[in-house]
Amino acid sequence: MVKAIRMHATGGPEVMEYVDVELPVPGAGEALVRHKACGLNYIDVYFRNGLYPQALPAGLGMEAAGIVEAIGPGVTHLSPGDRVAYAGRPVGAYAQARVMPVDNLVRLPDHISFETAAAVMLQGLTVQYLFNRTFPLKGGETILFHAAAGGVGLIACQWARALGVTMIGTVGSDEKGALAKAHGCSHVINYNTENFVERVREITAGKGVPVVYDSIGKDTFMGSLDCLSPLGMMVSFGSASGPVPEFSLNELAARGSLFITRPSLMSYTAKRTDLEQMAAQLFAMLESGKIKVDIRQTYPLSQVVPAHRELEARKTTGSSILIP
Repeated sequence: MVKAIRMHATGGPEVMEYVDVELPVPGAGEALVRHKACGLNYIDVYFRNGLYPQALPAGLGMEAAGIVEAIGPGVTHLSPGDRVAYAGRPVGAYAQARVMPVDNLVRLPDHISFETAAAVMLQGLTVQYLFNRTFPLKGGETILFHAAAGGVGLIACQWARALGVTMIGTVGSDEKGALAKAHGCSHVINYNTENFVERVREITAGKGVPVVYDSIGKDTFMGSLDCLSPLGMMVSFGSASGPVPEFSLNELAARGSLFITRPSLMSYTAKRTDLEQMAAQLFAMLESGKIKVDIRQTYPLSQVVPAHRELEARKTTGSSILIP
């Protein structure tokens, strides 16, 4: 038996229960992974509150790092004792251990700790695909990135700096603005005291930006469109303030034939070769020191309910992890 988080209904943080579960023996193409650290991400809230539906009862969590304890038939590229990490489906990383499809696991280099891996896999791979595949940045661009002081945001600040990209970041307080700047954000906008559309136009001398990366959703969506230059791309990759409201496609035409996309990490890592290439680039960025993971909140797995409350109240900055 191991301890894990389970929920029998969707709703607030209180629906999560810390319970005993029995693990199956790994089947073909599977491995039993003993977790050393688990990631805490805003996408977990979407599964918990039902925005992203799943069959109940269910676990939670998309990311963890640990050690392979056993493998199933046909597994040849992993062995017991290997250090591994993962991000993505199947949901259920909030656990001391679990059985996972081996195609989802990547070997963890010795120079990366379990805690760092649990804090960076989902968020770091997200920035990797946003900057390299969704709207490939070559250097020299000016971009807008919302929630610049969050876990994804702080990685984006550093990655943008490494690429030679001027990043405009929005934050919710002056303290968060200072944190984003310290990590490489070129300009910060406090959306509680400033009009971010006006400030972006001011910073870009009225031109706007070629791309907006927006994980906030409802509260920032229309304003984000107004920040784009003609033929610009709106990348809506999250809904922290709620789902994006319905809008007419004519809104895109009226602003200069804009593009829009709603990407997800699971689509970009669906092919094993893509996952391995993305993880290799992320690990290389970490090894080079161009990206450092800022773990600012660490909670015992048993305290996941208050952890979610702080996450939803936007009291957290940087990355957060759970220790089983």
